[in-house]
Formats: sequence, structure tokens, C-alpha cells
Amino acid sequence: MELFLLADRPEAIPVLARWYYAQWGYEVPENSVVKEEEKLTQFLNRDKLPLSLVAYEGSNLIGGAQLKFYEMSIYPEKEHWLGAVYVAPEFRGRGIAAKMIKRILELAKHYQVPNLYLQTEHLDGGLYARMGWEPEEQVIYEGVEVLVMKKPLL
Repeated sequence: MELFLLADRPEAIPVLARWYYAQWGYEVPENSVVKEEEKLTQFLNRDKLPLSLVAYEGSNLIGGAQLKFYEMSIYPEKEHWLGAVYVAPEFRGRGIAAKMIKRILELAKHYQVPNLYLQTEHLDGGLYARMGWEPEEQVIYEGVEVLVMKKPLL
């Protein structure tokens, strides 16, 4: 398994967009796979945020994750977020998500991000809790109950 910046593998955008729409995007009124593709173009950066990682096994795209800004509008003070952590179902359970998260954390530190946040529907924190993320608050956001978590980096 190898990790790349999306900027170095832009051909991954259509597949990522389909995955993200099927997992989360369908819940957003007036969203579409095309709109997900358009959003992903914002992550085609190599030397600034926001950026996205993609995981490949050989020539197969198997996952993605993002280091992004302001994921939840109810938290305007929380600037940097880990988001869109997704592993194709047939590749789950192999530590791929954890590897992508670790790399996102390295990149966030490189860009001197003081705190990184995320939201998860796993109210026990799941993998994130096991990786040392701290629970901040449980809220209902856009009709979904989520746990907001924080990882201090600096």
C-alpha cells in the first residue's frame, strides 16, 4: 500500500467522488457525484492546505482522506479538520485508515496546525479513540448524531 497526494493522482477524483457521495454526500440536498468531483478539485494541492491523500495498492485506488478547513459550520473557531477518511470495503480491516490518518497528522504538524478536529458517527470514537483522539462534544449535526474529537498537535 502506498500513499500519494491527490494532486499527484488526480485520476482518482471520479472514484473518490462516487465513494464520498455514496457514503455521506447523498444526505445533502441538491448534492451529486459531479458536485463531489468539483469539491475534490480544491484538494489538488502539494504545498498548502487543504489537501487530500489517496491510498493505492498497485494500480488500485483503495482509500482517501482529507486535511481540510472548517468541516462543521457550528464550530467557526475550529479551523483544521481530518475528514473523508474512506477505505474501499474489500480493503477494510488491514490498517489502511490508520496509516492514512498518521500521514495526515504528519502533514498537519508540518503545516503547524495546532489542533486537528474530526467528526465521527462512531459515538465511542472507534479507531480515532484508539489513536489518541480526545472526545470534545456529542452533537446532532445536519440530522446526524456525531462525536466531535480533537487531537492537539503542537
